[in-house]
Formats: sequence, C-alpha cells, structure tokens
Amino acid sequence: MDLKKCVAVVTGGASGLGEACVRLFAEQGAKVSILDLAEDRGEALAAEIGDDVLFIKTNVTDEGTVKDAVEETVKVFGALQIAVNCAGIGIPAKVLGKEGPLAMDDFDRVMKVNLMGTMNIIRLAGFAMKHNTPNEEGERGVVINTSSIAAWEGQVGQTSYSASKAAITGITLPVAREFAEYGIRVMTIAPGLFDTPMLRGLPDKVKESLARMVPFPSRFGRPGEFAMLARHIVENPMLNGTTIRLDAAIRMSAR
Repeated sequence: MDLKKCVAVVTGGASGLGEACVRLFAEQGAKVSILDLAEDRGEALAAEIGDDVLFIKTNVTDEGTVKDAVEETVKVFGALQIAVNCAGIGIPAKVLGKEGPLAMDDFDRVMKVNLMGTMNIIRLAGFAMKHNTPNEEGERGVVINTSSIAAWEGQVGQTSYSASKAAITGITLPVAREFAEYGIRVMTIAPGLFDTPMLRGLPDKVKESLARMVPFPSRFGRPGEFAMLARHIVENPMLNGTTIRLDAAIRMSAR
C-alpha cells in the first residue's frame, strides 16, 4: 500500500515505538491518528507534526473509547487503511515472589493492555477497513501488531509480559487467514531490546549489561528502525500472517 494514500491509527503513538511510526508515516504522506492516554505528549506531537496528525485520548482496553477513536479517524480523514498496535506495559514479578504468589490483578492488567488492547484495535479497525475500496492489489488494509522476543525467551519475572506477547504472536496467523477474505493483511513485529521509555527506566549498569548481550549491532534498537520495518510491511503486499523478529540476533538468557 502507498502511505501517501493511507490513513493510520497508532496505539501508544505518543512515545517510543509508536511515536516513531507516527513520525515516519506522516513524513511519508500518511494521515495519522495517535491513540494514547498520554494527553499532553500526544497533543504536543500532533501539533508539532501538523494538520495531518490527530490525537485522540484512547484507553485500548475499553471498547467504547477504541470504537470512538476509529470512528473519529474515519470521520476526520475519510477512511482507515492501517492500524499499528504499539500500546503495551510490563509489570516485572516472579510467580513466587518474596511477598507470596504473583498478584493476579497485575497479571490481568498486563494481559488486558497488551492482548485485549491489541485485539480491540484488530477487530474494530478491521471492521472499518472491511468497507474500504480495494487498491489494485485487492488490499483494503494492514494491521501491524507488536509482540516481543520475550514471547519465546521470557526471562525470570516476565511471566505476564511473555504470556501476553506470545498470545499476540499466536493470533497473528488465524486473524490473517480470516481477514484474507477482505484483503486485509495482518503482521506482527517482535522487537528485541529497544531504546523505549520501558527500558530507559532501568539503572545504567543494567542497560549496559543488556546492550552487551546483543550480538550485532551491540546496542539497543532505535525506535526509528522499528518504524522502518512497519513501513516496509505496509508497502510489501507479500508480507502477511507471520511475526518478524527485529532483534540483532539476540537470544535472551534466563535472567
């Protein structure tokens, strides 16, 4: 698909990987809605980029606000062809911690934001895309989800996060098979260690240790590199129904 002719929604678009996608897509001529809870950052980003970027305060776990965001995007920009799911959280905790067993409220919160939030966008954005006029390739839309290498190599303390990300990888193919009938592709990116707000909060020594684990290039990924892959997925019609690891060959250790 041609980004110049597309409208996108990006969850978690006010920072990190999502912000990078918003910036690159807008730079390439797309119209973009930022779906995020961070109102100040989202509105500032939209104002910085210009009239073709809209901020809509959205809780991805809430069906009503997601539905409203999709409808507002279509109303303002005329259509919706791309959905990028970048909203996500992680709450580190052992299953058997010093304070006792894992709090199921924390497990549930991670699953709601990461998995249910992703599914909310897939189904509601997908429903909007279903009504698009197909392009010359027969495409009506593209959905890009964010998993993680923790889906395969979750470390101690990442049970909730790994479960949610493995589930996102797991739904990619069946949804792509279903959406093929409508000309909507579904892909997932599984980033490794990226320079995002989630990792920036770690102590410097921990970050340095993690960076040394990456074979090449031996550094954290840059959000712009994630956005580059998202752009390629949009533009390459043969990419469908799979998860691409974007990880510089890292395989995470147990701890």
